[in-house]
Amino acid sequence: MGRLFVVTLEGKIYSCKHCRTHLALYEDIVSKSFHCRHGKAYLFSKVANVTVGVKEDRLMMTGLHTVADIFCVGCGSIVGWKYVRAGGTDSKNYGLCMFP
Repeated sequence: MGRLFVVTLEGKIYSCKHCRTHLALYEDIVSKSFHCRHGKAYLFSKVANVTVGVKEDRLMMTGLHTVADIFCVGCGSIVGWKYVRAGGTDSKNYGLCMFP
């Protein structure tokens, strides 16, 4: 596969619950009023240390969106999704599931 490079974020961070790899900064939160199929989720403008899966159309609470699941580079766990197309427009936001 190749050598794994992990970015270390500084400040208040959100990390993978399984391996603690840094994923996002508090200052990059766009919204805290999201939900995923497992509970609470946050919308971020940017994230780090993730790989993007295959894009697919998914029916969400706000309608049909084109999304791709995102996975932690440290352990491969699914950590959320990336909006590819939301409401008919291109989007660059990421939803991270916040597990208890």
